[in-house]
Amino acid sequence: MADSLVAEGLFPRINPPKTRVGLVAGGLGAYWPQFPGLLPKLQASARRVSERLSLLDCEVVDVGFISDAKEGAAAAEKLRLADCDLIIGFLTTYMTATMLVPVAQRSGAPVLLLNLQPTESMDHATFDTGAWLAYCGACPLPEMANAFERCGVDFRSVSGYLEDNRAWARIERWVKAAGVRSALRHGRHGLLGHLYPGMMDVSTDPTLVSAQLGGHVEILEIDDLRVRVEQVTEEEANDRMALAASIFTVDDSVVQDDFRWGATVSVALDRLVEDFDLDSLAYYHRGLDGETHERVGAGMILGASLLTARGIPTCGEYELRTSLAMLIMDRLGAGGSFTEFQALNFRDDVVEMGHDGPAHLSMCSAKPLLRGLGVYHGKRGWGVSVEFDVAHGPVTTFGLGQSRDGTFRMIASEGQVVPGPLLAIGNTTSRVDFGCDPGEWTDAWSASGVAHHWALGTGHRVAELEAVADLLGLELNVVGV
Repeated sequence: MADSLVAEGLFPRINPPKTRVGLVAGGLGAYWPQFPGLLPKLQASARRVSERLSLLDCEVVDVGFISDAKEGAAAAEKLRLADCDLIIGFLTTYMTATMLVPVAQRSGAPVLLLNLQPTESMDHATFDTGAWLAYCGACPLPEMANAFERCGVDFRSVSGYLEDNRAWARIERWVKAAGVRSALRHGRHGLLGHLYPGMMDVSTDPTLVSAQLGGHVEILEIDDLRVRVEQVTEEEANDRMALAASIFTVDDSVVQDDFRWGATVSVALDRLVEDFDLDSLAYYHRGLDGETHERVGAGMILGASLLTARGIPTCGEYELRTSLAMLIMDRLGAGGSFTEFQALNFRDDVVEMGHDGPAHLSMCSAKPLLRGLGVYHGKRGWGVSVEFDVAHGPVTTFGLGQSRDGTFRMIASEGQVVPGPLLAIGNTTSRVDFGCDPGEWTDAWSASGVAHHWALGTGHRVAELEAVADLLGLELNVVGV
């Protein structure tokens, strides 16, 4: 739903910078005078790798082909200055470790080694030594792994052949993971208001976010938003109501004054995000007896959902770690909606989950609904809320847990959203089949260390999250029964 509006230009996504991938290819220069046709063949393979990388929606910094340690050192300096998110070393044939170790050491970026031979297999009957050497990229791979280990450099690789779609799917995972790492390293994460009283599990030390994931947590006050709400014009509010009416079905329960208030807060939220250059936002404010701050806090659901769909994950209850989990899922192309348990259905063997408040509109099974609520359960205020059924098909639950020593851990589980009856109470809802007894899954998920909120994303994403965990240096706990 949201994707079509983006395509029509009605609802522009706030796109992050492209992932910057550095590429260096190489082989042993001693071969070139011995086998004159070898180097051009390897350089053609390197150009093909560069072409295919550019199709992965990333910026490719190609520093060319190296043949010895001196050229490797020069390439290392170029890649250091390029400030890449991922460095790819393409082993076209045998090459010594000293040619690539400086690249890995100096860049500060994670390094991925590729061993992609020209075709699926050699033609053994016709190949001579020179032809074989073009298929010899596997030969230096153990050498690189050993040298990287001894030099304290993390090692990862993909082996296959140039047009091997299985290999390119694995390469794409690493490129996506590097984009997630970059989004966290450079991200600015808003934390507005205060902790929901008593929620010990969601409390997060902002310093630990910067220490373990990178980026900056911007502490915001409800007045930062209130002032911007007061500056919204009647025309801007009308325009936002019209936009919302084109995106949502507006239920008869919606009070027009509440709709206008939610639209007004939505415009102000956009300004807050722009003024503080935010990449995500977590918020909560209690307020009292209908005063302005309570109304501002209660009016955020519409605007937060619109921001989330545009690529700025926004969630309630001051859930910083879940807003980061939503950001990770969004950057993987999985959406990522604010979620918690609703109930277990032992008749249908599904877990029912969802949340009131912000939702990722790209995950709708149909046009989302705006429902009027006279009360938000457990919270003060009233207004409009977003309601829809998550699209049926594969999904991944994903959260950031925190250990006793403060270390973050990633927690994920794969399931299927299946059709069936849902509550109509202004929530994003889904029925998830994890292929096992829902009670057993719930016990295992709860024991993982996840908080009582998490992100729900489309698709089975554990393989991609494994790559993200590797680049972030975090443990990934995959829950299954």
